[in-house]
Amino acid sequence: MKRRNFIKTGAVTGGGILLGQLPTKNIFSKTFANISYPIVVSTWEPNLNSNAKAMEVLLEGKNSLDAIEQGIRVTESNPDDTSVGYGGFPDADGIVTLDASIMDWKGNAGSVAFLQNIMHPISVARLVMEKTKHVMLAGQGAKKFALENGFKEENLLTKKAEAAWIEWKKKNKKPNNHDTIGMMAIDKNNNISGGVSTSGMAFKLHGRVGDSPIIGAALYVDNAVGGAVSTGNGEYVMRTLGSFLIVEKMREGMSPQKACELAVERVYRSNKNLDDVNVCYVALSKSGEVGAYSLKKDFTYCVTTPQSNKSYKSDFLMK
Repeated sequence: MKRRNFIKTGAVTGGGILLGQLPTKNIFSKTFANISYPIVVSTWEPNLNSNAKAMEVLLEGKNSLDAIEQGIRVTESNPDDTSVGYGGFPDADGIVTLDASIMDWKGNAGSVAFLQNIMHPISVARLVMEKTKHVMLAGQGAKKFALENGFKEENLLTKKAEAAWIEWKKKNKKPNNHDTIGMMAIDKNNNISGGVSTSGMAFKLHGRVGDSPIIGAALYVDNAVGGAVSTGNGEYVMRTLGSFLIVEKMREGMSPQKACELAVERVYRSNKNLDDVNVCYVALSKSGEVGAYSLKKDFTYCVTTPQSNKSYKSDFLMK
């Protein structure tokens, strides 16, 4: 299907996007029939715009890695998204620090952690994967690498995010944000890639790094099986390597839905106090089956094909 035909379906109009209505009932393990067409899956309903961009890239004939990078860059440059990239809430010291990772169908991976003043950490992570022998660069080293490769230093702290930080310092008020973007895509050659990007926990301790740059925690893909991404409280994902666990369970024959449920249940069983904690997963199999599950309610995820671009609510464990 040509890009112009995708636009005609109503998924993208005039540079914007028509957001799909959330269904009244939860939808799980939804199989999207013809995998000869591309598919994009991501966390959180506001990222439908990012999915639309990723699908445009796929319909232009580019691969899933290109789609992941370009799709996530949409969210990273959105000043209204307070949990990713530009506009992300700062740490306790008022500094925006970013984490990101990317992984392709060949098993290659790259990530950056504690990156400051660089707009697109997902693109820096891709360069780490493609230009170095390493998987992760952090802090000033990651920033130096980005600047040496053509990125420009920019102030990522918006007035909105700064005001929220000042308010937090006064009242210790909890923020309301949508957390990490995790995205997976399968291209016309049936190759899967994935990526994750975040500004991390709002008002975190300076120096804190979450699960997003950890391969196997927030992100894992295997071209023979499928992939998984996470969002939520990263410390709980890191302790259980949830995305890797999901992919391995899918390898054993478990459905994406059941594998996501198992990963969330493992978090639940191994922790006593989960009052302020949520952990959410989305999984995508090579056959086009999508699963999603969260510890608590209100987690949404997006599924995009050439015919549609919609968001859904996941089921959750703690009713």
